[in-house]
Amino acid sequence: MGWAAEEFDTINLGDARRDRRAIQLIERLADQPTASIPGAGNGWAETQAAYRFLGSDAYDWQDILAPHRQCTQARMATHPVVLCLPDTTELDFNGQAITGLGPLSYEAQRGMSLHPTYAVTPEREPPGVLDAWMWAREFKDADGQRGGAPESLRWKEGYERVAELAATLPDTRLVYVGDREADIVEWMAGARDLGTPADWLVRAQHNRVLPEGQRLWETVLASAPLGEVRFTLPAGRRRRARGAPGTLRPARPDRGPPGRPRRCHLPHRPRARCPDGVKPVEWRLLTNRLVETLDAAAELIDWYRARWEIEMLFLVLKEGCRVEALQLSTVERLERALALFLIVSWRIARLMRLGRTLPDFDASLLFAREEWEAAYLLAKQPVPTQPPRLNAVLRLIARQGGFLGRKGDGEPGVKTIWLGLQRVRDVAMGIQYAREADGGHSTRSSVCLGRTLRVV
Repeated sequence: MGWAAEEFDTINLGDARRDRRAIQLIERLADQPTASIPGAGNGWAETQAAYRFLGSDAYDWQDILAPHRQCTQARMATHPVVLCLPDTTELDFNGQAITGLGPLSYEAQRGMSLHPTYAVTPEREPPGVLDAWMWAREFKDADGQRGGAPESLRWKEGYERVAELAATLPDTRLVYVGDREADIVEWMAGARDLGTPADWLVRAQHNRVLPEGQRLWETVLASAPLGEVRFTLPAGRRRRARGAPGTLRPARPDRGPPGRPRRCHLPHRPRARCPDGVKPVEWRLLTNRLVETLDAAAELIDWYRARWEIEMLFLVLKEGCRVEALQLSTVERLERALALFLIVSWRIARLMRLGRTLPDFDASLLFAREEWEAAYLLAKQPVPTQPPRLNAVLRLIARQGGFLGRKGDGEPGVKTIWLGLQRVRDVAMGIQYAREADGGHSTRSSVCLGRTLRVV
């Protein structure tokens, strides 16, 4: 059974043929993540079937995502702490004739918004996508007003769903981790009213007035420091990786009017010394937890740093799967396709993380035999008779995507993995066809890389 069949084992779209089509389609999209839907299909018949699947009104995108959510929750149950990372990204389909799109940050742009909640462990391993919201904004009316429900509701509803899940995972501590867009006091007060079944950690955006009349940020700066911490800020757009030293300062306003969090703690990252022309790191984090020791505050800093994982998910979704190039006629079809591509993006990101955190993992648990055999064949290395280590296979796959594997190169990233997977899958399909043509015997002869190789 392949990974897609296992992930979609409980899928129920009302017809067994639709269920099989969903499994086949996601396998094709995972094999060729950068290709178009016709390019990922195996011929015109599969392409037509894929478009019929995405255009059916018998189910919606949530039905497609449902079995993955169940598998995600099962994986979460095996971890003591899971971070639930919500975030919003805009998908720009400007210039495409798609019914139902709306304006983006600029009114002239056309697209839609995607807001998933991504489950990640403190060790950065992603169990999966917990939930998602997809919507297109309404256009402004003659008075310049925009209709529709407030978009801030997604943060409140997101926490409520995580809180509901916490009741079913008594041995797993869930933490709702948001960026500055999530600094909304209404949902924090709602979390308090629910009894805070899931913890929360949010980067502050607003310098609120405290009950005593003082400002929140100034109060934090006046508090006694807990100690010094230092971590490496990863490389980003127009930014090199560098160390980020600084001081942690907590503050705790315990009193406030109804509707405000009664206990709000703020571990603070002040401006650290940094090179000229480089923006200093300054984080102000709100949480429901008591922060009384340096270790407790440093743990929260490390959890907030894990938010980069959902940015990685968006990177794979947009650049690896190229979802903004999808040419589908309606928003509803886009939503069904995005549900599939969210799962494909999660799998690619998970392979990268498991290769780093569990390098000695049995590769056969994540790859079919033909896939890891193909990785060795493409690298012109002897094919092992037993399943190899996961990290060894991933490094060979990444080499096909441009990873050099030199001593100082570190571990491969998601981009080289998704590019390499395409070449590996092409060869793996050839091995599979050769075996089927030979009657399924244990030893096969297949032509690969311009020469005849023995695949055992």
